[in-house]
Amino acid sequence: MTGILDSVNQRTQLVGQNRLELLTFRLNRRQRYGINVFKVKEVLQCPQLTAMPNLHPLIKGVAHIRGQTISVIDMSLATGGRPITDLTNCFIIISEFNRSVQGFLVSSVERIINMNWESILPPPQGAGRSNYLTAVTEIDGELVEILDVEKILDEISPVNTNISGTVLEDLVENGPAVRRVLVADDSTVARKQVQRAIEAIGCECVLVKDGKEAIMKLREMAEQGSIYEQLSLIISDIEMPEMDGYTLTAEIRNDPKLKDLHVILHTSLSGVFNQAMVERVGANAFIPKFNPDELGRAVKGAMPDVPATSA
Repeated sequence: MTGILDSVNQRTQLVGQNRLELLTFRLNRRQRYGINVFKVKEVLQCPQLTAMPNLHPLIKGVAHIRGQTISVIDMSLATGGRPITDLTNCFIIISEFNRSVQGFLVSSVERIINMNWESILPPPQGAGRSNYLTAVTEIDGELVEILDVEKILDEISPVNTNISGTVLEDLVENGPAVRRVLVADDSTVARKQVQRAIEAIGCECVLVKDGKEAIMKLREMAEQGSIYEQLSLIISDIEMPEMDGYTLTAEIRNDPKLKDLHVILHTSLSGVFNQAMVERVGANAFIPKFNPDELGRAVKGAMPDVPATSA
């Protein structure tokens, strides 16, 4: 598995084409799961884990990898299954989410699969609020679940969504004339985090679950009148089922009624390729998740660039 991500730099060409690559894995159960390769730093056989006092119950232990101490999360236990007990043949997926690095303990790692985001679908209705899914897809006739890792991480170490006092005071006093922001994110937890930060500065949020729903909502609003009189800006995740944030941005720029909307890409993805992709698709800014002060300042900074009327 050491070479599974050797060609990750070559994979950046998939971004912006509504494509992704999934690394598939299994837990104790037969169910297959997937994670975006761009969130994976390394895959390795489970090293010796060190138990430490007062660790969260979902953390199996810590691993010392390349001079870094990394918390290792039992992904089976975190998603409501039995804990992984036999570590002999298990793997750790080292991943970077929301400006932090952590290890995901899994029973086995399979392969990388090139896919189109249109094949990645929202969880079925009736899955319930307690599920840990952001999306599902089908590979080789088998259902593959894409986990809401942000929800798992938030349960272990909740993110502070409060804008600090001095920043909040400035933002409220100098807020936008049109106080409505469209937020697109497939993670329930992430949508709520952004919503709390945005509503704290006096803005209303329009919440959608993916890029396809976002573009449909925007076009519906544009049919009712100038979009710029209804909306201040868009805050969009990048990884979303059916249509990713890059493709959403490109669709906005290609639509005469939407093309001048201010778009902030707000994502747990990291990497130097992001800035190049932001410029290629025409997004105005890229912000790694999740810093409420930084998000609030970005919202304020967007306002002078948003036209009052549409030509």
